[in-house]
This record gives sequence, structure tokens and C-alpha cells, in this order.
Amino acid sequence: MTYKKVWANNEKLTKEETLKLEKDGLDILNDIPTYAKEGFESIPKEHWSLFKWAGLYLQKPKEDGYFMMRVNVPSGILNYDQALTLANISKDYGRDVVDITTRQAIQFHWLEIENIPDIFKRLEKVGLSSVGACGDILRTIVGNPLTGIDPNELIETKSIVDDVYWFFQRNENYSNLPRKYKLSISANVNNAQNAEINCLSFTPATKEVNGEVVNGFHVYVGGGLAAKPYLAQELDVFVKPEQVKEVTEAITIIFRDNGYRDKRHRARLKFLMADWGPDKFKEKLLDFIDLPSKGENKFGTWNAGYFYGVHPQKQKGYQYVGLNIPVGRLHSSELIELANLSKKYGNGEIRTCNSQNIVIPYIKDEDVDSFLKENILQRLNIEPKAFIGYSVSCTGIEYCNLALVETKERMRQIAEYLDENITIDVPVRIHMVGCPNACGQRQIADIGLQGIKMKNKDKKLVEAFEIYVGGTLNDVPEFNKKLKGKIEANDLNEVLLKFIEAFKVEKNQGENFHDYYERKGTDHLQAILTDILQSQAS
Repeated sequence: MTYKKVWANNEKLTKEETLKLEKDGLDILNDIPTYAKEGFESIPKEHWSLFKWAGLYLQKPKEDGYFMMRVNVPSGILNYDQALTLANISKDYGRDVVDITTRQAIQFHWLEIENIPDIFKRLEKVGLSSVGACGDILRTIVGNPLTGIDPNELIETKSIVDDVYWFFQRNENYSNLPRKYKLSISANVNNAQNAEINCLSFTPATKEVNGEVVNGFHVYVGGGLAAKPYLAQELDVFVKPEQVKEVTEAITIIFRDNGYRDKRHRARLKFLMADWGPDKFKEKLLDFIDLPSKGENKFGTWNAGYFYGVHPQKQKGYQYVGLNIPVGRLHSSELIELANLSKKYGNGEIRTCNSQNIVIPYIKDEDVDSFLKENILQRLNIEPKAFIGYSVSCTGIEYCNLALVETKERMRQIAEYLDENITIDVPVRIHMVGCPNACGQRQIADIGLQGIKMKNKDKKLVEAFEIYVGGTLNDVPEFNKKLKGKIEANDLNEVLLKFIEAFKVEKNQGENFHDYYERKGTDHLQAILTDILQSQAS
């Protein structure tokens, strides 16, 4: 099946769109073997951006020729062979670095073009792919990391996610979208998928049909973060499990053919939804498929994708265990050890979460105590402290061309500093990002830290951060609000400690940060921060 590029005659297309008309992003897959033989210098600079469709970005500085690779992990589920394969790719080619992303994917660094064909072969052998993990295409699908074992799951979604994922893999009908396109499919009633920040989300719902209660999904469209964030809006439709792929295809076509291609910064689906509204979008969707109006939402309390500790599966006699991976970074040896433990005690699976953590399922009740005594769990804790356990970070300037500041190691050090210097009865979710693109999802954090550059008192340009407070996807979702004041990176530890000390003193017993923020208000938190910054300056 071929389609007509209805935007082809638009004289205002961006340069990126013009390039995509000349060469489809997926075509880079045909070129990579040649480039691998001839070396990095043989790659035309104008084609560097097309490597995104293969899941590859050039690291900073681009001219050095090292790639970051993102590998899709639909629903976050890895079997034993897949986990070992990923670990060995990191060991052989990626300088031992394995990062878990906020979309459950796996990220490598330091890859060279000469090694990419072998990496592709290794991934394909175990049923993995990096294709589409970046680029203007459907990205890795976020799902419920507990699907199939989840006592709080309305529908088992692994087969649905896999069906949709493989339909879009290398599908040239949908490889030229206006911008990146992020999808989540989950029936976890605690919104582990962060539904409202995805371009398209399927969320658990029920509807009475002919006197019978049917389990299915509601549809949210138009979420996204970056410099101008939007919360997804719910369409008035109910989708049966067997309709998810058809509805996804329809919405993808709507985005492909109607999304904005003349301004790159307005090309995401969220801008089309903001202009159309949910009623018009529903009308367009019903041109493709007949759907009834929505039923009853089955969202409970938002858990932000955290599953720490030991929990009973819906399968009697088995437990799953949630581990903290500090800021989502592992070494290859640690991933190998986790894979071996998952095979020794479980069914060989490792499941990644969008909180950058890991779940190991199918541990028998009688084996849990032995599992918890394994040495690696001293670092990868099942009951982490309040800050390191709830800290999220993007890649940062270490590897990313867009980042303004270092983030990954800095966030880890800050969290450890806070844990050493203050105890608190509730977790505080801190997300750090190196630029406005917000891969670390700072907008939904209790405390969001966004990197900037500023001139210090000596007029030198230094790394610094802005602070945002009060993000949540619970009950009434809202993005966090910016507080005035720029904090030099070297002062961040002390400023955050004092800021959180004020929270500790003023909070009620058991009150979380967002409830405190709602009770006290932005102006009150601004006054606290202003006092701290003034005392720092004096």
C-alpha cells in the first residue's frame, strides 16, 4: 500500500521536510553497511540526521563520529537472551554504559559506524530493534511493565503492544511523520504509563454494551513536553482491545497528513490537537472507524511507574521485585548479573520502567529471601532512600548535542547528598534535564531542575539551573511552575537542602510535596527560594 504525500507541494516546508521528501528516513538502513565499510568520513553531513530512523544520534561533538543508540523495548519486557545481548553490546562496543530511558528503552553510547552492522545482527537475532527509536516516526511504545502479572491490570496488554509495534516497524507508510510520535498502551489502573504526556495513549476503561460490562480503553491525544508542554486531551470514544491497532493507524494517518510541516517547533501532534480540539479530532477519527462514546475511566492513584519492593503477582505463589537503578544507569556487568539472577530465581525476564528502574518477575514465594540476599541488591536497592530512589535524569551534556549542562552524574550526587543530610517521611520526585526538550520529564516532577547557562558574579559563563515546583499526573494533572532565580550548579546541593528542609518543617505528617505545594501556593515557595538565594549571595 502506498500513500500520497499531500504536503509535497507546500512551498513553506522546512529543510528537514524537504530532505525527507528526497530520501525516506528508513532508507538510511540501506546505506549503513556501506558507511561501515568506508568509515565515518564517508557519511555526508546532510545525512547525519537520517541516522535517527535507525535509532542513532551522533554524540557531542558530532565530528568525532561516536553514536548513541536507543533500542526499543516494547512494554519494557526483556527476556534472558535479550538482556544478555544488550549487556554484551555495551561491553564490546559501548564502554560499559547501559542507560534506561524514561520510555523504557535501552540506550548505548560510544558506538562507531564500523560496529553498527554487527550490533544490528545481534539485536535482530534476539528479536530486538533500534529502528524507529528516534526520528519522525512511531517511537518505542510505553506499556505496563507488569503486564501479565499485574493484579491491578484491567487487560493484559503485551500482545496488543507487540501487535502495534511490529505493524509499524519499518513500515514506510508511517516513516515520514511531521515529528516524533510517542505512544503508550497500558491497562494498569495506576497510570504507570504517564498517559497525559504522550502523543497518543490508550488507558484502561470499561463500558456497558448490551447489558454486559466490556473491558477496553479510552484514548488520549496531544500530550507532550519540551519547551511548550501540553497535557493530552481525552476523546469521547471507547476502544475494544482488538481495535487498538486500527485506531492507532487511523490517528497516525491523521497526524501524518494534517500535522504541521512548515515550522519544526510546531510539528508535534500536540499542536494539531490544541488547534483542532477533541471534538474535531474525534470527528476525523470516526471517518476511519466507527467507535462508541466513552465509558468509565479506570484510573486510580498515579504511581509514576514506581514498583519498589516485593509484591504478589496475580499468579499464586509468585512475587515480583522492583529495584532502584540510580538515575537509570547500569554497567554491563550489572545487567549480566541481573539477567543471571532473573534466570536463577525467576523466568529470565527483566522489565524496565519509565521511572528508569527495573522489575524482576516470577520469583517463587520461598525464594524471595534468598534473592534479597544477593550482593547486587546492596546497590540496586528495593527500598531506596527518599531522594536517590525518586531521581530521574536525562543524558545531559556528557553525550547529548542539545544539552547545556551535565545532568546524569550530577543528579546522582545531589540525591546522595540529600539522603545523607536530611530524612523525610515521603519521597520527593526530582527530575533533572539539560535543556528545554525535557527528556527527563521535569514538567511532571515535584521539583524540576532545568539546565541553563548564566554569567556568575565574575562575569564567567557557568552551568546553572532553574527550579520548577508542583508537577503531577494525579487526580487533576498539572505541569510544575517555574520559580524565579537561577542557581549556579555548584550551589545546587546547598540550595536544594535548604529548600527541602523548609518543606520538612512546614509539611503535615504524611503530606507529599504536591499536596504541600497546593496548600501553600507558588508564592510561598517562591519566598522560601528567594530567601535562600539572598542568604547565599550575602
